[in-house]
Amino acid sequence: MPLRPLQWYRQLADGKGRRASGAFLVEGERAVSQIRQTSPDAIMEIIAVEGRGHDYAGYPLRELSERQFRGISTVRTPQGIMAVVRIPPDTYQARLPENPGDKILLMEDVQDPGNVGTLIRTAAAFGYSGAIMTEKCADPFSPKCAQATAGTVLSIWLRRSARYPDMAHGLQESGYLLVATDLGGSEDISVLEEKKLVLALGNEASGLSPEILGMADRRLRIATTGNRVESLNVAACGAICMYLSCRG
Repeated sequence: MPLRPLQWYRQLADGKGRRASGAFLVEGERAVSQIRQTSPDAIMEIIAVEGRGHDYAGYPLRELSERQFRGISTVRTPQGIMAVVRIPPDTYQARLPENPGDKILLMEDVQDPGNVGTLIRTAAAFGYSGAIMTEKCADPFSPKCAQATAGTVLSIWLRRSARYPDMAHGLQESGYLLVATDLGGSEDISVLEEKKLVLALGNEASGLSPEILGMADRRLRIATTGNRVESLNVAACGAICMYLSCRG
């Protein structure tokens, strides 16, 4: 494979660059190892500081100097190893997988990449099969989001599309219960025990849209103790709900 200019790797930090190349970067030993474990065929190339890529035999290896590596890294303290990873081809389409699984996350306009990455990682940890995202959600393959997933970004299927309500409605027609988190909702957490579940989480500031709230089969509020805090961070709320939904 001919050597790519280093600028090509730098462009993967930008959404347009990722879409054009169909690839994104995963940095750090732990995250790269996780990708290799869950999606080994998605790794296109290993980029390593000279002498640090020997554990990845079988993959194309590009060795760089420390200075060159820092030039394409997006983290404050580079670990000297990263992978160029193929973006799944269906990510930006509104077509659900043939077998979407029992538990699905819906993120509507969750804009902080750390929150999106944490929610993807939590979904993978608690047995969720996939996540539906709006176009206003942080790009799951952006550097900060991919970093927050700790390499689990390909552990579940992802769909990022403006037609997310159509996908949610299609799941409802297939027997899924759409549960929307809402400050005005019920505190009955038993709704999370439904076998086929779509859990909807909204924007950090404004929550879920009237459209999704209107579609919801149930609205759920995670009660807090006392009156010091009105609501939880969306990633914390999602983590609690996903944990409760997988207990049975």
